[in-house]
Amino acid sequence: EVQLVESGGGLVQAGGSLRLSCAASGFTFDDYVIGWFRQAPGKEREGVSCISSSDGSTFYAHSVNGRFTISRDAAKNTVYLQMNSVQPEDTAVYYCATEPDARRKYYSDYCTQHFFGSWGQGTQVTVSS
Repeated sequence: EVQLVESGGGLVQAGGSLRLSCAASGFTFDDYVIGWFRQAPGKEREGVSCISSSDGSTFYAHSVNGRFTISRDAAKNTVYLQMNSVQPEDTAVYYCATEPDARRKYYSDYCTQHFFGSWGQGTQVTVSS
């Protein structure tokens, strides 16, 4: 069973930076996609960024493009989300999720919550103005 553990959340001032980590274990497949999602109170969960282990391809939501960077440490089975120039609207619970990369070919847009079957518990990010 795949397990995902997020860490790195906290309180940060607007304009500051934060790095989230998603440590994965229990994979039974070689290649996978890991995505970062966030959910603010009263809002739907939205895809923030995704990365594929097979070809390193990445996706960023328009709202974070140029500010957030997703990266992967294969040796540690850990995916990071570097968040720079954060704004109060980035406040949310951030989740990571994973799914076998082989399923990506069936989706025109894979960085959505409907693609992913395994989820972490989330980490709170609060940006103060």
